[in-house]
Amino acid sequence: MQNLTLLDGKKFQITLQRLCRQLIENHDDFSGSVIIGIQPRGIYLAKRIAEELRKILPGKTILQGDLDITFYRDDFRRRESQLMPNQTKIDFIIEGKKVIMMDDVLWTGRTIRAAMDALQAFGRPDKVELLAFVDRRYSRHIPVSADYVGIEVDSIASQRVVVSWVETDGEDKIILVSDAKE
Repeated sequence: MQNLTLLDGKKFQITLQRLCRQLIENHDDFSGSVIIGIQPRGIYLAKRIAEELRKILPGKTILQGDLDITFYRDDFRRRESQLMPNQTKIDFIIEGKKVIMMDDVLWTGRTIRAAMDALQAFGRPDKVELLAFVDRRYSRHIPVSADYVGIEVDSIASQRVVVSWVETDGEDKIILVSDAKE
């Protein structure tokens, strides 16, 4: 197995800050916008982005929630192991708001499709955008593209992209894992 570090340390933080600035360009003071992190790993991105935005826009309310998509997945009943649902935590109204959904890695698009379905249970947003920290281009099963992208990665199906967060993994890092035979 070979690992290639794509992003870590200061570049990781700079990428988060760049995404925040792009969001501010399009959402101004966030009075009509909300951030939704897609469970399980997109919630770390959403929380970090919301924290950074609060530092950049002191005194502004940045609404951030977590969305569980377990029962909306198209492979829900196809897995051999039982899926354990996560928690949805959205304690605000999304009706008429601009929703920015966030996930750590955009690959096939199936997670985003499930998130769009799950989001409908909370109302009808005015607009839905997608922020992906890593965009694995050329791998879509569903025609989905991100409005905001941290980094783009061209990879093959046998490779995995792993985003590590300091909160859960002890460090901020993005690695490309190749299962190469030596």
